[in-house]
Amino acid sequence: MFKAIRIVQPNQITLANLKLPRLQADEVLIKVMASGICGTDIHILRGDYIAQYPIIPGHEFSGVIEKIGESVSRFEIGSKVAVEPNISCDNCYNCLNNRQNYCKNWQAIGVTKSGGMAQFVVVPEKSVFNIDKLQYEYAAFMEPLSCVLHGLKKVKINPGDRVVVFGAGPIGILFLQMVRLQGAVHVSVLENITSRAALAEHYGADQIFQNISDFDKDNFDVVIDATGVISLMEQTIDLVRTGGGVLLFGVPPAEQKLKLEGMKLFQKGLTIFSSFTSVRNSYQAIALLEAGKIDVSDLISHRLPLSEFERGIKLIEKGDDDVKKVMILPQQ
Repeated sequence: MFKAIRIVQPNQITLANLKLPRLQADEVLIKVMASGICGTDIHILRGDYIAQYPIIPGHEFSGVIEKIGESVSRFEIGSKVAVEPNISCDNCYNCLNNRQNYCKNWQAIGVTKSGGMAQFVVVPEKSVFNIDKLQYEYAAFMEPLSCVLHGLKKVKINPGDRVVVFGAGPIGILFLQMVRLQGAVHVSVLENITSRAALAEHYGADQIFQNISDFDKDNFDVVIDATGVISLMEQTIDLVRTGGGVLLFGVPPAEQKLKLEGMKLFQKGLTIFSSFTSVRNSYQAIALLEAGKIDVSDLISHRLPLSEFERGIKLIEKGDDDVKKVMILPQQ
């Protein structure tokens, strides 16, 4: 038996005692050591994201392998690992064109299949990546970092670029560090929560603004929205220079319309990208974390047991000044 958080239906959570599932030949059983709460988990709880209920959430997690299926070859019992949650069929039109994130038969651990908000989880071998000496809590950032890497493959940062990032939550800080690595010489951040603004300063932001009206218009080569706030997304095109790029990365509320001025788009000749999950960026994310090129040591604000998962959700939704990444530690 093991304990797991189950979202029975939107807005209904239970802490369940479940039987360990039987392993298939190509699966591994992971003892979950750290599982980060993501905004997607909140969307699933509130019923405004793709999910199959009842569901054990959690797609940002790491742990140690307890059992392996008979055909598993890359891992052994005791291997420390992180998990890529997206599972593609590798045989549909999108997969065969290297768009596995749009797989016609897409499944995702923590969304359509049992996830990491549990003491144990079974996942396919192909979803598992060795983390070697990386701390479990840091390795749980593999998934969000891989999504950031996928986004930055679209809106390319050139050496010498000026970049602005909307939001200094964990995702915004990952973007801040990555655009630096890619050669940006000036990175501004928009953030009105005091502790997060201080975090952006700690991670090397050149300028931090609380209000979007404080920015000079037409001043940035690349503008990245990591908030999903519709009113901010709409203003990205005001700040980017002519011929520049915009990345809309944050998850906006479902069914809300985004209004962009057509003439401004025409006159400025902008390239606007959106980004959904990741496509085979996990090895790169682990390498960056292991090498210390991306530092997540100051991004965790709360460490909670499974029984306090709902409290963690409420902390994030309330937006208290000290909340950054809330990490669930299922073995506590």
